[in-house]
Amino acid sequence: MPTTSTDAAPPIDLPRFMGAWHVIAHVPYFGERGHVASRDEYRLKPGGGIAVHYVYQEGFGEPVKTLDSRATVKAGTGNRRWTTWFFGVIPTKYRILETAPDYSWALVDYPGRDLAWIFSRTADLPDAQYADLVARMRAHGVDTGKLIRVPQLAEQEGKPGFAPAKKPQAR
Repeated sequence: MPTTSTDAAPPIDLPRFMGAWHVIAHVPYFGERGHVASRDEYRLKPGGGIAVHYVYQEGFGEPVKTLDSRATVKAGTGNRRWTTWFFGVIPTKYRILETAPDYSWALVDYPGRDLAWIFSRTADLPDAQYADLVARMRAHGVDTGKLIRVPQLAEQEGKPGFAPAKKPQAR
């Protein structure tokens, strides 16, 4: 099980970290509430830095929306600490706590642990694996009582533990 320090952890392999990450669960900030099928897509920029493309819907059956931002990696952090700029001007901090050895999942937080995310390369995780990742987040000091699952598949909407969509499907 992890410790609360990422200082001794191996560095993040940035090229392996790039690509699409489904937001399986989060302690959300106001801009993420009510989103379904959300994912972050990371791409190394030729001149340096990282392009961040956030894809989401406000409900299943609703149009896909996107937000673009950029990130830089703080030197000397093993590629674990980033600064992202949302709307081009709002800097936020981002810390990669842990990744699977094969980069199939990642645990991320905002320093201070007020925000957190569980990412996966796949849109769904088995319940046992999700429970393990929640325990890992807790071991990193994240208040997992605030963690909410994000519906990635229409059949997850309305199930216990999943966040409600901003625009729920008609049933």
